[in-house]
Amino acid sequence: MPTILVIEDEEDVVDLIRYNLRKAGHDVFSASTGDEGLEMVSRLRPSAILLDLMLPGKDGFEVCRAIRETPDIAHTGIIMLTAKGEVDARVRGLESGADDYLTKPFSPKELVLRLQALLRRLEQKEKLPTETIGAFEIDRSTLEVYAEGEKLDLSALEFKLLVYLLDRANRVQSREKLLAEVWGYKNFVDTRTVDTHIRRLRTALGAHGDCLETIRGEGYCIAIK
Repeated sequence: MPTILVIEDEEDVVDLIRYNLRKAGHDVFSASTGDEGLEMVSRLRPSAILLDLMLPGKDGFEVCRAIRETPDIAHTGIIMLTAKGEVDARVRGLESGADDYLTKPFSPKELVLRLQALLRRLEQKEKLPTETIGAFEIDRSTLEVYAEGEKLDLSALEFKLLVYLLDRANRVQSREKLLAEVWGYKNFVDTRTVDTHIRRLRTALGAHGDCLETIRGEGYCIAIK
């Protein structure tokens, strides 16, 4: 049974989530502050986290970054809960490493469907073997990438972006396409998010950064010979 941790300080929201997730067959735990949530993530190792942005103490951005920077829990799925209209907050949440977001007030049915989709994606990664694309060796189960034997220091979102581009090597991917497929945005476009992460990814690739090419007016691609 998948274990879900809800980090949310509004009791009525927690009760709504707990009821619907338990009904869907999930084991649900909750924390009301960022610090408590981080402690529970390390202790429980949940399958996924529903993380509110506005929390007492450490906010959702800090909690998300802390999880992504801790190797043994960095792979945990995270869905951000944001208030309606907080576009900048949603972008910041995704830049912090969240896999998806849900806007309050949300439909319990949509919550369950988004969570189940995330769990399926995580499960598929666990089953996939290590593979080599060009100079890169990818381990999708541990979210690790090696370049000519050297492990790259990537966040979970950087890993996702790199692998998406590697899977489509030598093919240009538009900013809008990356935003939709990597970040999960379908109706909202802010290409600055993509540009920022591409710059960070290119730096993280070090000596291999040149293979991540910018195609002016078109988007980005990884060139593999």
